[in-house]
Amino acid sequence: MPWKGEKDPYKIWLSEVILQQTRVAQGWAYYNNFITNYPTIRQLAKAPDQEVFKLWEGLGYYNRCKNLLFTARQIVAERKGVFPDQYEDILALKGIGPYTAAAIASFAYNQPYAVVDGNVFRVLSRFFGIAEAIDSAKGKVLFTRIAEKVLARKEAGIYNQAIMDFGATVCKPFAPSCSSCPLQPHCKAYAEGTVNRLPIKEKTLQRKNRWFYYFLFSYKGKLLVNQRQNHDIWQDLFEFYLLETEEQVKWDEKSVRQWLKEQIGIRKAEIKEISPLQKQELTHQQIKGQFIRVGLETLPHFLENDRWETQKGLQKLAFPKFITGYLEKSSL
Repeated sequence: MPWKGEKDPYKIWLSEVILQQTRVAQGWAYYNNFITNYPTIRQLAKAPDQEVFKLWEGLGYYNRCKNLLFTARQIVAERKGVFPDQYEDILALKGIGPYTAAAIASFAYNQPYAVVDGNVFRVLSRFFGIAEAIDSAKGKVLFTRIAEKVLARKEAGIYNQAIMDFGATVCKPFAPSCSSCPLQPHCKAYAEGTVNRLPIKEKTLQRKNRWFYYFLFSYKGKLLVNQRQNHDIWQDLFEFYLLETEEQVKWDEKSVRQWLKEQIGIRKAEIKEISPLQKQELTHQQIKGQFIRVGLETLPHFLENDRWETQKGLQKLAFPKFITGYLEKSSL
């Protein structure tokens, strides 16, 4: 990416503003176009509004563009075109929040401020096994404090880029590379089998389309169940081991075995069934997913204290309709 390793605060700021609410693949071309047309903050400040808006066209959230112009002109008028080099002064600029200010301060000036983006939230949540919601006020304070505590203060810029890249390439949202991860021996989520349950988000109700993949783990005639919490749909009802993803996953026996090995450390198991796609329409969201039945030969240590029920025991538990619809058609 063209902004990686960049030390010019103007270019770092520009990349961060463009990447707000924008995927990297889309923002890449816009960043290059802006740098080509306005290589310095002075040139951006002089540009006519409509010319800049036209270059921004397709990115959406035009307040970002308006703030970009306002701040560029403010820096030229009040600071003779010199970008501020102190965190507090950067944070005071219009359109710049704590994350962007920390990114500029650490990447451009190597100042000891932790950059806490989605990748960093995920790495910290899994490594320390923290189930606090990352989008809650309490969670943001907690994770920011932890990020500041573990920051390599003398090499803040390199450290921040490293942990962000680590989250993007190794500790990914879905199917992270746990088996080859250098932090795996110290990762609490891996040890407890909660990698795919972390991080927790409080505002899941805002999603319209959700993908639920239920793994029915059976061992010695019993199935693993747990009770839903976290103020989400179906609260207090029971379910099987859930893997929720943002997009559809194409499952076959090979991919199931790979997932079991990579994420849970299960190497020997019988894949009994991969169900057809199931759907349920709720008031504000649609649930889609599948049920994957897995017979375990041995019990992973982190599942030993979970709840295991016989088929008779399952009949006494309350499950959401999405699950009961499957159970009624399936012969466990």
